[in-house]
Amino acid sequence: MRDLDLDEVRFVPTGDPPHRPDPALPSEVRVEMVRRMIEGRPGFVLSRAELDRPGPSYTADTIEAFAAAEPDADLWILLGADQLATFDRWHDPGRILARARIAAAARGEADADLVARDAERLAPGRVDLIRMPRVNVSSTDIRRRLQAGEPISGLLPPGVEPVLRAASDTGAPATLDRT
Repeated sequence: MRDLDLDEVRFVPTGDPPHRPDPALPSEVRVEMVRRMIEGRPGFVLSRAELDRPGPSYTADTIEAFAAAEPDADLWILLGADQLATFDRWHDPGRILARARIAAAARGEADADLVARDAERLAPGRVDLIRMPRVNVSSTDIRRRLQAGEPISGLLPPGVEPVLRAASDTGAPATLDRT
């Protein structure tokens, strides 16, 4: 992320999400999707921090573990506007903000205004706005297309589609209808 001058971006698939007791895809499928997505991209790292830790996966615990392991590192959590809007309902958001800043992605100008308002309301002075082009792809649409047998080519990074299709061919489609 050039905007923040980050040394690396860690992708952390959730382990045992307390808000979703039955994740849409098994953890090892999610790990493989991330691995394929970041393959060959310097600075992108897959972290199993939440998968290898027992119990519910809370971002506050993960951030504290990263901060303890690298006390001199500056930490950010990268969020979309939709996740920022619900940040005050996360488990212990104060613990998160004590150790990390939030980088919130705004897709387009209307989204940027909303993100700025949410940032001021939820975490004043702790949110960096990341502007990016609007991408009209949603996980809901991809799940719907998979279930309907429609193509999803071009909607996912190279290498991810075969993993997702293999998961749906092995019985995961019943869980792919989650939003």
